[in-house]
Amino acid sequence: MGQPALAIGADFGTAGARAVLLDLGSGEELAVSEIPYRQGVIDRTLPEGGEPLPPDWALFDPLDYADVLCRLVTGVTAGLPASAGHVIGIGVDATSCSVVPVAAGGEPLCTLPAWRARRHAWPKLWKHHSAQYVADRLTEVARERGEAFLGRYGGRISSEWFFPKLIQIWLEDRAVYEATSELVEVTDWLVWYLTGAEVRSSGPAAYKAMWSPEGGLPGRDYFEQAFPGFGDPGARFARRLAPLGTPAGELRADLAERLGLPGGVVVAVGNVDSFVSFPGAGASGPGTYVMVVGTSVCDMVVAEEMRPVPGITGVARDGILPGYFGYEAGQAAVGDMLGWYLGLLGAGQGAAGPGFGELETAAAQLRPGETGLVALDWWNGNRSILGDDTLSAVVAGLTLQTTRADLYRCMLEAVAFGNQAVIDSFTREGVAVPGIVACGGIAEKSPLLMQMIADVSSLAVRVPASSHVPARGAALFGAVAAGPGRGGFADISQAAALLAPPVGREYRPSPGAHAAYRRVYALWTALHDQMGRGRADLLHELKDLRMGVVAQRLDQAKEAM
Repeated sequence: MGQPALAIGADFGTAGARAVLLDLGSGEELAVSEIPYRQGVIDRTLPEGGEPLPPDWALFDPLDYADVLCRLVTGVTAGLPASAGHVIGIGVDATSCSVVPVAAGGEPLCTLPAWRARRHAWPKLWKHHSAQYVADRLTEVARERGEAFLGRYGGRISSEWFFPKLIQIWLEDRAVYEATSELVEVTDWLVWYLTGAEVRSSGPAAYKAMWSPEGGLPGRDYFEQAFPGFGDPGARFARRLAPLGTPAGELRADLAERLGLPGGVVVAVGNVDSFVSFPGAGASGPGTYVMVVGTSVCDMVVAEEMRPVPGITGVARDGILPGYFGYEAGQAAVGDMLGWYLGLLGAGQGAAGPGFGELETAAAQLRPGETGLVALDWWNGNRSILGDDTLSAVVAGLTLQTTRADLYRCMLEAVAFGNQAVIDSFTREGVAVPGIVACGGIAEKSPLLMQMIADVSSLAVRVPASSHVPARGAALFGAVAAGPGRGGFADISQAAALLAPPVGREYRPSPGAHAAYRRVYALWTALHDQMGRGRADLLHELKDLRMGVVAQRLDQAKEAM
């Protein structure tokens, strides 16, 4: 009997990355590694020169990502006995749309001395939202023209996507735009780094760049009407797109030697962190609604037909699992929102503020509706179903009797209600949601939130017994890219079904809690529609006021530098 086949999955999140070494025979995670980024999210000042960044900017350091990737691989393979098996494939996933401006050879512009002090030369993270004005104009023109592609994205273009970020560079720093050979998803750039060959993934392109295999990109005339003079939309887009699960190439020989891996290791085309969680959680076809609950939430279902579901962030053929239409929706702040609240209370800073566990325990003692509060979880804008990144959070019902635990619980309830709005949008259009699989850091850390989601939706919620579901899914794609001839798999659905992780915890809905939440959800829905649709202008104006004052302070800071 030969050595077992192994695959490595590397998952790049917002604050750090993690990797697993997966036994493709047993499904066992032989080793795991987790490393935070040195720079993290760059949203205050530019690393080179210290220029203050405007509001809603979020950048990252690509060399930090490359360094972490190498450390992750050696971390999961160090000390591995020869009898454990041999690595046949590597899969990589990352946040999206997080994009890197590169020169002709693939070098990130921000690594070149001439461009390090220019903020638009630095990669933009998914939650870089300062291109909202570009997204609004693209949406407006698409609606005026009756562009069919808009229906694939719930009727609205997001500032998180490829073209709003690219056009923002074109509008605000033409020199950086001209120096940019391509704008590359970070997952594709990492694969380029591993293989030395540029092969970009069709998955992120379909969801984040308005591309489709049937029609390609929207027409040049559409972009010209929205932004006269912008030119060819494909000029800085992918030169070659490859389907999910296909090989991008083999690991560079010099890198293989440096990492202690054998020659011939196959690297799969890049993927989106949330999308790899679908097979990583064991979902292999229609009938499963997968939530990735971390910094934000991504919700995914697959179906055999395409339906234009309002308020989703995208639907694409073969986008999540080959052979199916993959639907994506989500919420823009969960871990970010809770982290903000804990920081506000002084948790983790040597102060007397409560920790996560203390708040979770206190909030669990409260009943549905007992807080008298309803919150809209728009701390980072609204991703679904309104698709408006300029909205901000609302908390209604505050009194002098409101406690810290009350506020914490109403934030969790806001997440559960926002998720229910997504489910309602799917089910109204005939996309079935019979049960929920939840994974990610918050899914593991907050049993209270998982029970709320079960109670509000009246659906069972299963949490897999794996803390690294995205990395596990990336490893499965690496095994598919290697193929059955090397000990991998023929397709991702087969891999997901055979190596599904066991269920760690299951949350069953309480009929009594569901009945109580129906009343609270009705109030939440009324507030959601009023502040998100009827009088969204109030929240927009508040943000405009804040942005204007902050911009004045930035100008003063620059003058003082």
